Amino acid sequence: MSQKPSDVPISLISPPAGYADWLADLKGRIHTAQQRATLAVNRELVLLYWQIGRDILARQAEQGWGAKVIERLAHDLRTAFPEMKGFSRANLMYMRAFAEAWPDAAIVQQAVGQLPWGHNLVLLTRLKDSQQRLAYAQSTITHGWSRNVLNIHIETRLLERTGKAVTNFDVSLPKPQSDLARESLKDPYRFDFLGLSREAGEREIENALVKHVTEFLLELGAGFAFVGRQVLLDVGGDEFFIDLLFYHLKLRCYVVIELKGGKFKPEHLGQLGFYLTTVDRQVKSEHDNPTIGLLLCKSKNKVVAEYALGDKSQPMGIAEYKLLESLPAELQTSLPSIEQIERELAGDDISTEDDSQ
Repeated sequence: MSQKPSDVPISLISPPAGYADWLADLKGRIHTAQQRATLAVNRELVLLYWQIGRDILARQAEQGWGAKVIERLAHDLRTAFPEMKGFSRANLMYMRAFAEAWPDAAIVQQAVGQLPWGHNLVLLTRLKDSQQRLAYAQSTITHGWSRNVLNIHIETRLLERTGKAVTNFDVSLPKPQSDLARESLKDPYRFDFLGLSREAGEREIENALVKHVTEFLLELGAGFAFVGRQVLLDVGGDEFFIDLLFYHLKLRCYVVIELKGGKFKPEHLGQLGFYLTTVDRQVKSEHDNPTIGLLLCKSKNKVVAEYALGDKSQPMGIAEYKLLESLPAELQTSLPSIEQIERELAGDDISTEDDSQ
């Protein structure tokens, strides 16, 4: 006995032509709408928190209300809105600090308003300077950093180091590639994750970098892909070995990295230049841009480095590396850490925020 069409499970019925593409398009639109709705809710919440903080500031300034009023307000708001989280005394204090840090409503509605509240508290508690906060906020939006990644980048002073290497890119590369290349290099590079002492030698550092290549790639920044270490180059029957070879996906070029365990010397660039020439002739394809060289040394005299690059036509950069470095004093604040805030708020909305946001 044959089944009626209505008796056949829907999963066994073949969809009509074009249905799969239409379904995929609908899924994409629904996902985009969900993301927009989440962002819209987040913007409204952050704006509300800013408005509450601004009102607290204004009333305390105009009417002389003390800190006790915040405790009373927390109690009354929780009573009025028991289903809402975020109205603890501690969080109200941070709303006040948030409004004080960002007096301009336009900034709140634009840059920081696109970040979850937990991200904003990281910026508030980790950084004192408003321009630094705004720069990290914008980078977080651009790169989609999670709260944990944002924390790491602030602690390692990522933006303060970005684009600081001594280079000759302005004269050796065309724009806009020269700008992108310059922003792709840092100074100094932090290798704290290796756990090595300051006396570690070149090969010991190289071995550790390869062993911790994931952390190394995170420190190098977006776009770097690892090709190999001690890469063999055969030139006229003589063998030479590149310390570390990478490919930069955005710059579309190979990047040769050479490690020097001591202070920078001008003669180091001769060896690096030879490697760049060899990679350009033997490794890169016709579609790749000219190979870039990065010399990492334990220390450098910036003036000497600039002079040494002065007559070089190949794109090169010189930067220092740091094996162990403590958190700079200027990043310390009188506000508690994000972990302390979460412990204090306990069941509040901050502690339940998804770190993947």
